Amino acid sequence: MLYDLIIIGAGPAGITAAVYAARKRMDFVVITNDIGGQTAWSGDIENYTGYQFVTGPDLVNKFEEHMKKFDVSVREGEQVADIKKKGGDIIVKTDKGEYEARAVIIASGKISRQLGVPGEKEFKNKGLTYCATCDAPLFSGKDVAIIGGGNSALDAALQLIKIARQVYIINIASQMGGDAVMREKVTANGKVKVLNNAQVTAISGDKMVTAIKIKQEGKEREIPVEGIFVEIGLSPNSGFAKVVETNEQGEIKVNCRNQTNVPGIFAAGDVTDVPEKQIIIAAGEGSKAALSAFKYLSHKR
Repeated sequence: MLYDLIIIGAGPAGITAAVYAARKRMDFVVITNDIGGQTAWSGDIENYTGYQFVTGPDLVNKFEEHMKKFDVSVREGEQVADIKKKGGDIIVKTDKGEYEARAVIIASGKISRQLGVPGEKEFKNKGLTYCATCDAPLFSGKDVAIIGGGNSALDAALQLIKIARQVYIINIASQMGGDAVMREKVTANGKVKVLNNAQVTAISGDKMVTAIKIKQEGKEREIPVEGIFVEIGLSPNSGFAKVVETNEQGEIKVNCRNQTNVPGIFAAGDVTDVPEKQIIIAAGEGSKAALSAFKYLSHKR
């Protein structure tokens, strides 16, 4: 079957692109590993226009509800492996099949960076996690460590303050970054202990995590914890899109119309080189990409 459009990803950019594509009566399908992307991992959101306060999961539910009103075809739980041109059309290969379309929007977002230290792989999902929103409730009354010093780490801390007994923030930099409002809330809380200039060297445990090893100012020590939240940033989920041009960070290069260097392939959201990675920016970029794809297809007919 030849679609007008394939949208890869169902975060804010992908879902918004789907809503716009549906309104333009395009024949399309959304292929995604999950619904919501990074937004589903967020805790409290206070900067999305129209909502003075909303949680990440609640905002995702609103996004998905909006998309479903248009009866959008979604292939959830499907991982894209490759994209290639075939004449004037585009082939999208996944772990479950192959799709063909006249245009594609890549809105695959970002994926969590790995620590790359001993014990990380062994204790993944055994006390070590990359999603505070998903897993924080499992650590009620326990001592936990958050690795990172930006907004992701602060967001995790704000969630864990309500649940954990003690929260350590392991920050490799000399001071915390992130939004000032979030930083003030975190550092003012008595449950939080920030360790700056600290580098993680190993994760240890038995069947589950029992401690994190760090090096701070030349001295190594072990901190007993039962939970570790890795919040050291994200990398563009663009590995499957070798057909398009990317920058040194792996972000897909786009122009102001969300066009890549390959005709018919567009990109939107955090997977691109657009400055500032915000939910509202990703949503706006998704709408632009869909409108650009529609115009491209109109001229192609």
